[in-house]
Amino acid sequence: MEPPPAPLPARMRFGPPKKISLLDRPGGDSFISIVMDFTLARNQLMIRKSVRKFATETLEEWANTLDRESRPLPPEIVREMGRLNMWGIQAPEKYGGADLDTVSYAIVIEELSRVSAAVGLGVTVHNSVCLAPILKFGTPEQVERLVPDLASGKKLGGFTITEPQAGSDAASIRTRAVPDGDGWVLNGQKAFVTNGGTGRLFLVGATVDPGKKTGGIAVFIVEKSMPGFEVGKIEDMMGMRGNMVSELFFNNVRVPKENVLGRVEDGFRISMQTLDMGRIGIAAQALGIGMAAYEAAATYAAERTQFGKPIGSFQGVSFKLAQMRTELDAARLLIYRAASLKDQGLPYSVESAMCKLYASGVAMRVCTEALQVFGGYGYVKDLPVERFFRDAKITQIYEGTSEVMKIIIGNAIVKEFSKL
Repeated sequence: MEPPPAPLPARMRFGPPKKISLLDRPGGDSFISIVMDFTLARNQLMIRKSVRKFATETLEEWANTLDRESRPLPPEIVREMGRLNMWGIQAPEKYGGADLDTVSYAIVIEELSRVSAAVGLGVTVHNSVCLAPILKFGTPEQVERLVPDLASGKKLGGFTITEPQAGSDAASIRTRAVPDGDGWVLNGQKAFVTNGGTGRLFLVGATVDPGKKTGGIAVFIVEKSMPGFEVGKIEDMMGMRGNMVSELFFNNVRVPKENVLGRVEDGFRISMQTLDMGRIGIAAQALGIGMAAYEAAATYAAERTQFGKPIGSFQGVSFKLAQMRTELDAARLLIYRAASLKDQGLPYSVESAMCKLYASGVAMRVCTEALQVFGGYGYVKDLPVERFFRDAKITQIYEGTSEVMKIIIGNAIVKEFSKL
C-alpha cells in the first residue's frame, strides 16, 4: 500500500522571469529581451502530485455521492484535509498553515476541482475570501484569535455580500449594522452563501450608513454561535451540489467592535480586494472542471470505435480535443500570471478578472464539447460528464459575473488609453 499523501510543503515560489537582458541589434537598435520560465518549481510539482493522490484515492469515491445526495463532505475527510494543510494553504506556518505562494494555491484548487468542483469551491472560498482577508486586513489580535482554527479546518468559513436584491450592485445591500455601546447590532439577510450550511465563521458586508453608498459599507467577522444568527434554506442547485450554499439571516446579532475587519469606512474596498483574490481561485476551479471534462473526452475518443476505428481519429473529434487543450493551457497561463503578480505585490485586479472571465468561459466550452464527444452516454448520470457540465456554468456567475469581469477589464482599458 502506498503511503498517504504528505501535507502540502511550505514556501514555494513561482518567481519572476529568470533573465532580463539588454541586447543590441545589428545597426545599433536596442531592445529588451525577457526570457521567461514557464516550468513549475520542483516543490510545486510535488504539491500537484500530493493533491492529485488525495483527490483520486480519497475524494473521488465521494464526488458523485456528494452531488446526487446534495450532502457535505464527511467530517473525517474534512479533518484529513486539515492534516494536509488544505484549509490553510497560504496561512503562515506558525498558525498551522502551509504558507504557499499563489500559483501553488491555484494548483491545489485545480487538482481538487478535477475530481469534485464542489469541494474545490469550499476550499477556495474558505482560503481566499475568508482566511486571506483576515490575514491581510485583520488586527494582530484578530489574526492570533481566528487564524489557527481556520487554517486547521476546525472552523470553516465564508464571505457574504450578496443579498436577494443586491448581486452585482453591491452598493445597494440592505443588511444594516447599527452601533450599540461597545459593539454593533446586525439585521438583514444574505443569499447564495458558499459554505453557508457548514461554515462557522463568515465575513459579512453590511451598511452602516446607506446614504454613503459604498462609503458606508463595513465588513464584520460574524460567528454562527452568536445569538440571532440563523442559517436559512439550503439551495437546491443545478451544480456544485456538494457545497451547502444557503441563505443567512441576522436577527439583532450583536457583534463586538473588535470584530470589525479593517476600518469601518473601508468595507467596500476590502470586499473588492477580497474578490480580486477569490477570482484567481474560481478561475483555477473552472480550469479543474475543464481538465476533467477534457481528459474524459480524450480517453473516450481513444477507446470508442465507430466505422471500424477510434472516433478520435476523425477530424470532427480530434479538432474538438485540440481546441480544448489549447484553451485550457491558455487559461492556466492567465491564472498563473495573475497569481504571480499577486505574489510579487503588484497590481493584479484586471489580471484576476481576465483569468476568471476566460477560464470560466473555457470550462463551459470544453464541457459542452466533451458532452458532444460522448454523445448520448454523456447525457446520462452514469458518467460524470454531465456533472462537469452542470458544475461549470456557475463559474461564469459567482464572485463576479462574466459581464462584470468585462466591465472591470473594459474600464481599465479606457482609463489606460485616456492618458494618451
